[in-house]
Amino acid sequence: MKLSQFDFDLPESLIATRPARPRSSARLLLAQGQNIADRIVHELPEILQPGDRLILNDTKVIPARLSGVRHRSGEAGETSARIEVTLLEPRADGAWSALIKPLKKVRDGEEVIFSDDLAAQVVGRADGQGFLQFNLKGDDFDAALAQVGAMPLPPYIAAKRPADDADKDDYQTYWARNAGAVAAPTASLHFDGPLLEALAARGVEFTHVTLHVGAGTFLPVKVDDVRDHKMHSEWGEVTAKAAAEMNATKAAGGRVIPVGTTALRLIESAAKDGQIQPWTGPTDIFIMPGFEFQMADGLMTNFHLPKSTLMMLVSALMGTEEIRTIYDHAIAEKYRFFSYGDSSLLLPDD
Repeated sequence: MKLSQFDFDLPESLIATRPARPRSSARLLLAQGQNIADRIVHELPEILQPGDRLILNDTKVIPARLSGVRHRSGEAGETSARIEVTLLEPRADGAWSALIKPLKKVRDGEEVIFSDDLAAQVVGRADGQGFLQFNLKGDDFDAALAQVGAMPLPPYIAAKRPADDADKDDYQTYWARNAGAVAAPTASLHFDGPLLEALAARGVEFTHVTLHVGAGTFLPVKVDDVRDHKMHSEWGEVTAKAAAEMNATKAAGGRVIPVGTTALRLIESAAKDGQIQPWTGPTDIFIMPGFEFQMADGLMTNFHLPKSTLMMLVSALMGTEEIRTIYDHAIAEKYRFFSYGDSSLLLPDD
């Protein structure tokens, strides 16, 4: 299975750098088997059916981008260097793995100061990453991080503009509650209170799961045969209550529709033989054409990068040629792409 099968030409003008306002005013490409229709996200209550269950990832993005200063005394006297940090994930020893730029400007044991309250010591490094031990923990760390951190916008947005205060709301889902992600489950960014109320009135039900989206979601696929790609790992949880709700929907003949590829990857990790079990732990599931879906009956998702693992996932759900047709339509109709872009609802034929 060649990487080139998942490539396409995307005009740079279609890469969104700001979201639609209000959230639910974004466009929605509805693909039901071979049929494609142009809709709006706020029309979801007209599209979904009573008894459908949306699976929502309730991870919360932390303001993981930090700018600090390293001070040093030496033969040259007192020197300092500006250090840029992107937090990646907490480690079992309490330190954080992070991208540190420039990593060569700091030594193990040195301190990087981010504010009067927040600082971190470099306690190690490996594979191009540094490990930081912060001076604060728990709620104190969260509060200090919220004061000085910026949202970790995806590389294709960050290359066009820096993060600002608007992103602290825009790049967070309406129902975010479990902090730990360094990237948003972006299909969920289209939902707001009025839309959720309208869906509930329609008889659509909701189940929350947690998958802490890591920076690995943006890693490029570098192998020619995609079956050789090593998938990144992310921590997730499906509670017993969530599993029971999804199993009940299936038993009643309803559809289970994840909102976002993160929710889909998590529930398929926890599913077997058409049932889902409670799950807590890491998953590195890699969904590509040929995958047999156990739980997901469809997917709401934004438009993905060429040659990405997420293009492989949606191709597995809808079919490789069908996804090519869908993306050709999206580009021709000037849908907005990627994290702040428009969305799609993919419903494969039975």
